This record gives sequence, C-alpha cells and structure tokens, in this order.
Amino acid sequence: MTSERPSISVFFPAYNDAGTIGSLVITAFHVLPELTDDYEVIVVNDGSSDYTAQVLDDLATKYPRFRPIHHPKNRGYGGALRTGFASATKDLVFYTDGDAQYDPNELRDLYQVLTPEVDIVNGYKIARSDPLHRKIIGRVYHHGVKFLFGFKLRDVDCDFRLIRRKVFDVVNLESDSGTICLELVKKLQDAGFNFAEVPVHHYHRTYGKSQFFNFPRLWRTLIQLLQLWWKLVILGKHLKEQAARQRALGRDAG
Repeated sequence: MTSERPSISVFFPAYNDAGTIGSLVITAFHVLPELTDDYEVIVVNDGSSDYTAQVLDDLATKYPRFRPIHHPKNRGYGGALRTGFASATKDLVFYTDGDAQYDPNELRDLYQVLTPEVDIVNGYKIARSDPLHRKIIGRVYHHGVKFLFGFKLRDVDCDFRLIRRKVFDVVNLESDSGTICLELVKKLQDAGFNFAEVPVHHYHRTYGKSQFFNFPRLWRTLIQLLQLWWKLVILGKHLKEQAARQRALGRDAG
C-alpha cells in the first residue's frame, strides 16, 4: 500500500564542516524513517578545503539514499543553498547548516505543525549560543532587516526550515551570499505563502568558524543587504504600483 505521507529531501550546505557533517547526516537517517517512507539526504560541499569531501564520499558508500554534491570552488552560502533547493526531488525540503548549531532531531517538531494550510515551517532560536560579539551583531542585524524588509517572522536568520518544494515553482532565488535567507523569506512572504513557527535549540559551534557574522565581512554584508533591499523593497514596490496602474487603465479602457 502506498504511503500518504509526503516525501522529504533533507540537505545540508557545508563549508569546511568535516568535524560535524557526518553526525548530521547520520542523525537525519535516524529521523526520516519516522516521518516518511520516501526520503533522501543531500550535502552540498561548497568547495571545502578541509576533509569534508572525504567524509561525504565515505558516507555515500554506506547510505544508498545519500547524495553528496561537490562544488569545485566556493560559491558562497547562497550558491550552496540554491544548489540544494535545485537538487531536492521530494515533496518537502528541509535544510539546516552543516556546522551542527541546530539539531536535525528537531525536524520532528517542524513536521508536526505542517498542516495543509502551511507552506513553510520556520524555526526560531530559543536562545542564541554564540560569543557575545556575534550575539550583538545578530541582534542589530535582526532588528535592522525586520524594519527594512517588513518581515513578520520572529527570527529570519534561523536556518532551520521545512518548505514545500512547490514554492520554488513561484519563487526564484538569485543571491550567492548569506543574504539569500532574506531573499528567500521576503519572496515567500510577498508571494502569499503561509508560515508557521516553531522554537528550536541553538548550540555552540564545536568545529570551524562562521562565514557570515564576523567583523571583516560586515561591510560587504551591509552593501549586499542594501542592494537586496533596493531590489526587493523599493523597485518591487514601484513595479507593483506600475502593474496596478496598468490594470486600472485596462479596466477604464474596457
């Protein structure tokens, strides 16, 4: 008898996450059979210079439903996510980062609130387990982007999401940097998709270092953020107003 439970793709973007990615993949394979009979696990290795590739290739010999994808060169966090979304083949797509600051076991909690009316289940951090400077940067960033983009979610930069794959028939992502999360949520929100939110735990990083929230990258991130704001908010508003005027002219002409 065919299961009525939706199929699930799980993917992890990874960049120099050799010390953590193996445990995430194995955890995903423990969780998924509880939720569905049809699943796959993917890791997008974004040009790692450590031994991430070797770990993934070894896992692929042990898990038939595991698929590693290797970028020859680093394409950035956005590039890794875009590859992951494009490579997922199942009804639902779950992703979280390869640094193990989130626990894939909590995918169960997201799945429980995915009703037919919900398109995306977004995690939000119960408490942030990061050094003080990252907490400060994260807080300023959170309030800044919420104001600039008009976000309704309580935690836009929590990369722990369960998404119906069909949304990508409507939403096209373009960012290559960490601002892709803003682009994703903004476009999903503007397209009228429905969100649910679930609290999740956030853990200390035990291996590697952050590629996004650090002081040398702040200026570049700010420039990318403002470019995205101009494109999605300012130009987006102009295009909507222009379309509304054209519709009104068409009604008047009729």
